[in-house]
Amino acid sequence: MLLFLFPASFFILMEPGNQTCASEFLLLGFSAKSEIQFLLFGLFLSLYLVMFIGNLLIILAISSDSHLHTPMYFFLSNLSFADICFASTTIPKMLVNIQTQSKVITYAGCLSQIFFFIVFGCLDNLLLTVMAYDRFVAICHPLHYTVIMNPRLCGLLALGSWCISVMGSLLETLTVLRLSFCTNREIPHFFCDLPEVLKLSCSNTLVNNIVVYFTTSLLAMIPFNGIIFSYYQIVSSILRISSAGGKYKAFSTCGSHLFVVSLFYGTGLGVYLSSAATSSSRTSLVASVMYTVVTPMLNPFIYSLRNRDIKGALGKLLVKMGTLKDRDVVGLS
Repeated sequence: MLLFLFPASFFILMEPGNQTCASEFLLLGFSAKSEIQFLLFGLFLSLYLVMFIGNLLIILAISSDSHLHTPMYFFLSNLSFADICFASTTIPKMLVNIQTQSKVITYAGCLSQIFFFIVFGCLDNLLLTVMAYDRFVAICHPLHYTVIMNPRLCGLLALGSWCISVMGSLLETLTVLRLSFCTNREIPHFFCDLPEVLKLSCSNTLVNNIVVYFTTSLLAMIPFNGIIFSYYQIVSSILRISSAGGKYKAFSTCGSHLFVVSLFYGTGLGVYLSSAATSSSRTSLVASVMYTVVTPMLNPFIYSLRNRDIKGALGKLLVKMGTLKDRDVVGLS
C-alpha cells in the first residue's frame, strides 16, 4: 500500500553500482509449512482489518464531532492515522507473500519499507510525546491551557513531528544505499527490518550503525525522557489535589494516553531486549508482532473504552452510518 507512495525512481537512481549484489531480498517470515501459512494469513488479515477499521473510526468520529475539535483529539487523530500507515507498511506485503507463496521483495521495495517503517515509528513516538505535553499543560496549567495550546502551536507540533520523522528516516535509509549485498539475501523477518538488512551487507556498516544509534538516541530517548518528565509533573500536581474526586478526574484525563504510552514503549523495548538477550531470530520475530501489529490495533480500543467523549462520538457516527439506532447511543455513552 504505502510502499508505492515513495518514488521508485529515487531508489533506482541511487542504487549501488553493482546491481547484481542486491536486486532483491527474501523475507523468510514465520513458517514454510503451507497449513501454517493459511492460519497466519487469516490471523494477520483479521488483525489488520480490526486495526484499520478501529483507527479509521476514531479519525472519522473526531472529525465529525465539533466537540472533539480540541488539541488532545487533534493529536489522537494524527496518532490513529500514523498507526494505520505504520501497520500498512509491513502487513499488506506479508499477506501478499503468503497468498502467492513468494518470499521475494525487490531492493527498491525493501528500502521503501525501511523508510516508511522508520517514518511512522518515529511519528508515533513524537506524537505520544506531544500528547504528553498537552496533558501536562491541561493538568498543571489549566487556566492557561487554551492560550498555550492554541491552534497555531498544535499545527506546528504536528508538522514538526512529521518533518523530524521524515528527516530521521531519510538519514538512516540513505546510508543503506552505500552498501553492497552479496550471496546471502535471506532476511529472517516478515518485513525489511533495518538491523537485519545491515547484517546481510558485505560492506563495512560502521557508519550505518553510528547513524542508527545517533537517530535512535535523538528520536527515541529524548522524546521518552520528555514523556517521563511530563508525567512526573502531572503526578506531582495530582498528588497536591486535596479531594479524591479531583484526583480521579485529573488522572482520568490522561489515563488512556498513559496506557498507550506504556503499551508502545513496553512492546518496543521488549523487541530490542529480546534481541539483545537471545540470538534467536524467531524470538525477535514474535516480539516484533506485538510492536508492529498488536499495539496499533489496541490503541483505538484503549481510547474508546476509557473515554466517554470518544464513545459518544462513535455512537453518533454509527447512527449516521445506519449501524446503530438512536437508543443504542445512550448505552455507549
